[in-house]
Amino acid sequence: MPELVAPTVRLHAAWREARDDWGPGVHEDGFGLLPSDEVDTPAGFADWVDRLAGESDPARPLGGDRVHCTYRWIVDGDRVLGGIALRHGLNDFLLRIGGHIGYGVRPSARQRGLATWALGRMLGEARALGLARVLVTCEVGNVASARTIEHHGGVLEDVRDTELGAVRRYWIELRSSSPPVSGERRGC
Repeated sequence: MPELVAPTVRLHAAWREARDDWGPGVHEDGFGLLPSDEVDTPAGFADWVDRLAGESDPARPLGGDRVHCTYRWIVDGDRVLGGIALRHGLNDFLLRIGGHIGYGVRPSARQRGLATWALGRMLGEARALGLARVLVTCEVGNVASARTIEHHGGVLEDVRDTELGAVRRYWIELRSSSPPVSGERRGC
């Protein structure tokens, strides 16, 4: 049974296996990995995990126009299947392109409903942060992600051409009276 866990050094080998599943140099949504992060050595990986933990702490100041963010890994046993990130606010870039929530599931674990399940859980965390609505985006051609967002009530605001390509921008209203998300997973 999958679960969402905070990034941990315990899963270094499993995370590297997931990264290798994506392929060299491919961006993995939901992990907060920057080009400057060195994640192959235990020390570099520990530094990265520490940075991710720090970004979730609202008491810890962030540089520039960065926003606080909660990261979770989608894990089944000792396998990292994907990642999901909840940004606590929006800067200009996130409002145009990235949104409040970004996620990715490794290629070998797709089409099992994991993204739908993880997004439902993260919407609960967004509610707990006091967010009234969240922006979730996806590439225009990513039909599975669009279905995942729509499954959770995403309403398409627009499609925009951006410096990263065309994106679909959805808003999901969060109501405290919404029923809890069940443990059931459905396909995308």
